[in-house]
Amino acid sequence: MACFLVTAAEAVVVTTAQKVESKKDSSENKSERIPMSRKLRWLSSMLWGGAILLAFEHIWHGEVVPWFPFLTAMADPGDAAEMFHEMATVGVCMAVLVTLVWVGMCLVADSLVKKADKPAASEQ
Repeated sequence: MACFLVTAAEAVVVTTAQKVESKKDSSENKSERIPMSRKLRWLSSMLWGGAILLAFEHIWHGEVVPWFPFLTAMADPGDAAEMFHEMATVGVCMAVLVTLVWVGMCLVADSLVKKADKPAASEQ
Protein backbone atom coordinates (compact mmCIF):
# COMPACT_ATOMS: atom_id res chain seq x y z
CA MET A 1 0.00 0.00 0.00
CA ALA A 2 2.71 2.50 0.90
CA CYS A 3 5.90 0.46 0.95
CA PHE A 4 7.38 2.80 -1.67
CA LEU A 5 7.48 5.58 0.94
CA VAL A 6 10.25 3.75 2.82
CA THR A 7 12.52 3.57 -0.22
CA ALA A 8 11.62 7.16 -1.12
CA ALA A 9 12.58 8.32 2.38
CA GLU A 10 15.90 6.51 2.14
CA ALA A 11 16.41 7.99 -1.32
CA VAL A 12 15.93 11.52 0.07
CA VAL A 13 18.55 10.88 2.77
CA VAL A 14 21.01 9.29 0.33
CA THR A 15 20.54 12.08 -2.23
CA THR A 16 21.30 14.66 0.45
CA ALA A 17 24.39 12.72 1.55
CA GLN A 18 25.49 12.41 -2.08
CA LYS A 19 25.24 16.19 -2.58
CA VAL A 20 27.33 16.84 0.56
CA GLU A 21 29.87 14.18 -0.44
CA SER A 22 30.19 15.54 -4.00
CA LYS A 23 31.27 18.92 -2.59
CA LYS A 24 33.79 17.15 -0.39
CA ASP A 25 35.08 15.00 -3.29
CA SER A 26 35.57 18.02 -5.55
CA SER A 27 37.75 19.74 -2.94
CA GLU A 28 39.99 16.68 -2.44
CA ASN A 29 42.74 15.67 -4.83
CA LYS A 30 41.80 13.16 -7.48
CA SER A 31 43.08 9.63 -7.02
CA GLU A 32 42.57 6.47 -9.03
CA ARG A 33 39.50 5.31 -7.14
CA ILE A 34 35.76 5.59 -7.49
CA PRO A 35 34.60 8.60 -5.45
CA MET A 36 32.04 7.98 -2.72
CA SER A 37 29.75 10.60 -4.28
CA ARG A 38 29.53 8.48 -7.43
CA LYS A 39 28.77 5.36 -5.38
CA LEU A 40 26.06 7.24 -3.48
CA ARG A 41 24.63 8.39 -6.82
CA TRP A 42 24.33 4.72 -7.81
CA LEU A 43 22.38 3.99 -4.61
CA SER A 44 20.26 7.10 -5.04
CA SER A 45 19.37 6.11 -8.60
CA MET A 46 18.46 2.58 -7.54
CA LEU A 47 16.27 3.82 -4.68
CA TRP A 48 14.52 6.56 -6.69
CA GLY A 49 13.91 4.17 -9.57
CA GLY A 50 12.40 1.58 -7.26
CA ALA A 51 10.27 4.13 -5.41
CA ILE A 52 8.92 5.61 -8.65
CA LEU A 53 8.18 2.19 -10.11
CA LEU A 54 6.40 1.10 -6.92
CA ALA A 55 4.45 4.37 -6.72
CA PHE A 56 3.30 3.87 -10.32
CA GLU A 57 2.22 0.31 -9.47
CA HIS A 58 0.25 1.55 -6.44
CA ILE A 59 -1.38 4.29 -8.52
CA TRP A 60 -2.26 1.69 -11.17
CA HIS A 61 -4.00 -0.47 -8.55
CA GLY A 62 -5.88 2.48 -7.06
CA GLU A 63 -4.07 2.49 -3.72
CA VAL A 64 -2.76 6.04 -4.29
CA VAL A 65 -5.25 8.69 -5.41
CA PRO A 66 -4.88 12.39 -6.32
CA TRP A 67 -7.12 13.61 -3.45
CA PHE A 68 -6.64 13.74 0.30
CA PRO A 69 -5.59 11.56 2.13
CA PHE A 70 -3.80 10.34 -1.07
CA LEU A 71 -3.35 6.82 0.31
CA THR A 72 -6.66 4.96 0.29
CA ALA A 73 -5.58 3.00 3.36
CA MET A 74 -5.48 6.19 5.44
CA ALA A 75 -9.25 6.60 5.19
CA ASP A 76 -9.93 3.66 7.53
CA PRO A 77 -7.99 3.12 10.81
CA GLY A 78 -7.98 -0.65 10.30
CA ASP A 79 -6.47 -0.27 6.85
CA ALA A 80 -3.96 2.26 8.17
CA ALA A 81 -2.64 -0.27 10.69
CA GLU A 82 -2.23 -2.80 7.88
CA MET A 83 -0.47 -0.16 5.77
CA PHE A 84 2.00 0.68 8.56
CA HIS A 85 2.68 -3.02 9.05
CA GLU A 86 3.39 -3.38 5.32
CA MET A 87 5.71 -0.38 5.42
CA ALA A 88 7.56 -1.83 8.42
CA THR A 89 7.98 -5.27 6.87
CA VAL A 90 7.92 -5.11 3.07
CA GLY A 91 9.16 -1.54 2.68
CA VAL A 92 12.08 -1.94 5.07
CA CYS A 93 13.04 -5.30 3.53
CA MET A 94 13.05 -3.79 0.04
CA ALA A 95 15.16 -0.82 1.15
CA VAL A 96 17.63 -3.10 2.94
CA LEU A 97 17.85 -5.43 -0.07
CA VAL A 98 18.55 -2.55 -2.46
CA THR A 99 21.22 -1.23 -0.08
CA LEU A 100 22.85 -4.67 0.20
CA VAL A 101 22.93 -5.00 -3.59
CA TRP A 102 24.56 -1.56 -3.73
CA VAL A 103 27.19 -2.64 -1.17
CA GLY A 104 27.95 -5.65 -3.37
CA MET A 105 28.22 -3.39 -6.42
CA CYS A 106 30.67 -1.11 -4.59
CA LEU A 107 32.83 -4.05 -3.47
CA VAL A 108 32.97 -5.46 -6.99
CA ALA A 109 33.70 -2.05 -8.52
CA ASP A 110 36.50 -1.36 -6.01
CA SER A 111 38.07 -4.76 -6.66
CA LEU A 112 37.92 -4.18 -10.44
CA VAL A 113 39.57 -0.77 -10.07
CA LYS A 114 42.24 -2.25 -7.81
CA LYS A 115 42.84 -5.10 -10.27
CA ALA A 116 43.10 -2.66 -13.19
CA ASP A 117 45.62 -0.52 -11.28
CA LYS A 118 47.85 -3.49 -10.35
CA PRO A 119 49.07 -4.33 -13.93
CA ALA A 120 49.59 -0.64 -14.71
CA ALA A 121 51.81 -0.24 -11.63
CA SER A 122 53.84 -3.38 -12.41
CA GLU A 123 54.60 -2.19 -15.98
CA GLN A 124 56.44 0.89 -14.73
